[in-house]
Amino acid sequence: MRFKAHLLAWTMIVSATSALAAPSGGPYGPVATSYAIPKAPHVYYVAPDAKPDAAGTTLGAPTTLETAVAKAVSGDAIILRGGVYRTGSLTFNQKIIFQPYKNEHPVLKGTEIAHNWQPAGNGVWKTSWTKLFPAAPLAWWNRAHEEAATPLHRFNNDMVFVDGEFLQSAGSPAEVNPHTYYIDYAAKEVYVGADPAAHTVEITAHDGALIRTSQPVNGKVNDRKGPIIRGLTITQYARRCLEIEGKKQFGPNDEPTDEPVGKADAATYGKEAVGSVLENNTISYCSRVGGWFRGDHMTIRNNAFSDTSTESIYVIGSTDVVIEKNIVRRNNIEKLTGYFPGAVKIFNQTHHVVFRDNVVLDNPNSNGVWYDVGNYEAEFVNNYVEGAQVGFFFEISNSATVAGNVFVNNGRGAWALNSRNVHMYDNTFVNSPASFSRNGRTPKGDVFSWHSSTGPDVDERQGHIFVNNLVVADAAYREPLLQIEQSPDLCGKLTTSPLTAIDGNVYVRPATNTAPFASWSPAAGTDCTAKPASLADLKKAVPGIEAKGRQIDAAPADVFKSPDLKRFELVKPLPAALPTPPAVLKMLGWKTGGTVGAYQHAGK
Repeated sequence: MRFKAHLLAWTMIVSATSALAAPSGGPYGPVATSYAIPKAPHVYYVAPDAKPDAAGTTLGAPTTLETAVAKAVSGDAIILRGGVYRTGSLTFNQKIIFQPYKNEHPVLKGTEIAHNWQPAGNGVWKTSWTKLFPAAPLAWWNRAHEEAATPLHRFNNDMVFVDGEFLQSAGSPAEVNPHTYYIDYAAKEVYVGADPAAHTVEITAHDGALIRTSQPVNGKVNDRKGPIIRGLTITQYARRCLEIEGKKQFGPNDEPTDEPVGKADAATYGKEAVGSVLENNTISYCSRVGGWFRGDHMTIRNNAFSDTSTESIYVIGSTDVVIEKNIVRRNNIEKLTGYFPGAVKIFNQTHHVVFRDNVVLDNPNSNGVWYDVGNYEAEFVNNYVEGAQVGFFFEISNSATVAGNVFVNNGRGAWALNSRNVHMYDNTFVNSPASFSRNGRTPKGDVFSWHSSTGPDVDERQGHIFVNNLVVADAAYREPLLQIEQSPDLCGKLTTSPLTAIDGNVYVRPATNTAPFASWSPAAGTDCTAKPASLADLKKAVPGIEAKGRQIDAAPADVFKSPDLKRFELVKPLPAALPTPPAVLKMLGWKTGGTVGAYQHAGK
């Protein structure tokens, strides 16, 4: 209920914006729906207390979910009655529709309730448990550097809950308290610090809920069509809640993103499960990822993802994907370090993945939305991202349009790193700098080998545009508002700006804020970097930029309706000095621009 209340609050706050606002105001996350029974070759009804030998073809005689998944063929529908299904590893390779019966609430849970506890001394109890999921960090993790902050036991995939509260792992029985647990894998024993006689203790028993495989299963071969999964709650699974496979299968200690390997033609991957739809689902407490999703023409819409470890949404090697109106919160709840978490990760040579009108919140230990390794033609529009290490991260990739977004209190708002042709128009940045960076990274000697070969070469990391954005900071913010960076080893080698256009932006901060206004390279200065104190100083250091840009000495409350209430519409117009290109206006859903930033002033 707490999550739903917060979601409702966010819908109310964002929906208070004007008709010309971006983001749209929602609704975000699952929309209450009473589902009609779809027309399908076969319809199977399932219930938590059903008998596996029941036919399941009528509402009055449902079968089990396991039986229905094994029977269903391409185009069939599985209708889930409300209640809790403690099940997992439901593997299929057909286009199956999964949905609730009318407006009921089916919950797929990967845990089982633990019994037979014995006192272990010092306020600790233990029980035998055989359904364990030990794992190790991937080979590239720098143990010597990170283990002090991230002990190895954090990489195991098991989870324990007491009365629904997620417990952190501990390294020994002596470290166990009411909010942690310990697993002795050799003895197959689980330890907790809350008296099980007074609480319900759940321990993971499955490492996935629904697995759409590309391999033969249930006597069927892959039909190459993606599933439709809607209206479900999926929670408390070791490793992942959902997976849509590509050509390969990956185990818990495999690198799950190695498909394709090396620079590849998009015609050669993403074809094993085409057209998947995930809609109106609530997905939480998956010990690694909410889901690995592969396949062209995929839609992920109006879902709520929360409380994952490395990623909530992980799209890999896919073309023409739409991700919209989701709410994504609290990734990296185990606080893993050195593991590059992203609440949303779009990875390895995707083409035209549209991330539109989503809300990404509460990710202080994680990046927000991260396109990485050879992606093309990204559209990141009309999103709200708050409280992430990096709000939007575009790395080793080619061509992105970033427009109409609101970035609030992120370590970096939007960051293009070692990429080409990232065009940012009409965004609002609040205590979240805009960054464009490049360094000398190449495949030679790189820990990730071929990754950087999929993106632009060192001398091709340019072509960026930054126009009509509103960049605002309060008096306490100490970082440069604008960060144009290149590593010192490129000093004298790359002597031209990575931006082809930077103009018409408005920068706002109080006159009492004396932090550097910008960090700019290449320019005259130490390590070829200038750190001007104002926009006027930046123009002197880098002639020809921001001819129509402006700096305003004011507080956020002077330009926004109410920063305290997350109301970032303009109090009065800040006219745009340059037109927004028609193609960008179309992405935004605007007929015209007119003012800088994401929220177009609609007048009174």
